Amino acid sequence: MRERRAARESRRAREFEAFVAGAGGRLLHAATLLTGEPERDTAAAQRLLTAALARTYARWDRLRGEDPYDRTRMELAALFARRGHHYRHPRGGALDRLAPRERLVLVLRLYEGVAEEQTAAALGLPVERVRAICTRAVSMMRSGVPRQPSPPRRGGPARSTPTPTSTPPPPATPTGTPAAAPEAPGAPAGAPKTAGPPADAPKTAGAGS
Repeated sequence: MRERRAARESRRAREFEAFVAGAGGRLLHAATLLTGEPERDTAAAQRLLTAALARTYARWDRLRGEDPYDRTRMELAALFARRGHHYRHPRGGALDRLAPRERLVLVLRLYEGVAEEQTAAALGLPVERVRAICTRAVSMMRSGVPRQPSPPRRGGPARSTPTPTSTPPPPATPTGTPAAAPEAPGAPAGAPKTAGPPADAPKTAGAGS
């Protein structure tokens, strides 16, 4: 019985490693758009993605046919939705002129091609609210007007808004039907190499249970 368990855990580890090797670059790109970081400095995005991958790994044997990419993307969105206040200040990334919630909706809807209804369900928002946020985000990106910095904390100095290093071409204006999912981008600088199970997964004969 111990040998069978070890074999099962080894198989799970190999499958997970293959998944991360194939999808890690695209997932890191999505995480970097969410955190608002430039692609030359993705430390926060890598931490966010590592936490999302750890959750996917913990559920690996219970996915039962569910696409692990979709699962990880939803875990990434859920984690970012809870931690969005950490990423509200501009960092010089492609979408840093947007507020965290606007970034999240724009990335899911237009960069990842997730349907309005699925996005609304994942974020716990009405479909109309998701549509309005996405429209506002697209308008903001087209206008080229930097987002105003958040008010300083009491007693602290105001934070200046750095000029974004680059501005991506604006995505198409969303309609009720999601835009076609963009072609998976190449792994940006700092993309995870072929990874094994998350660092916090317990290790036995090859992987954590």
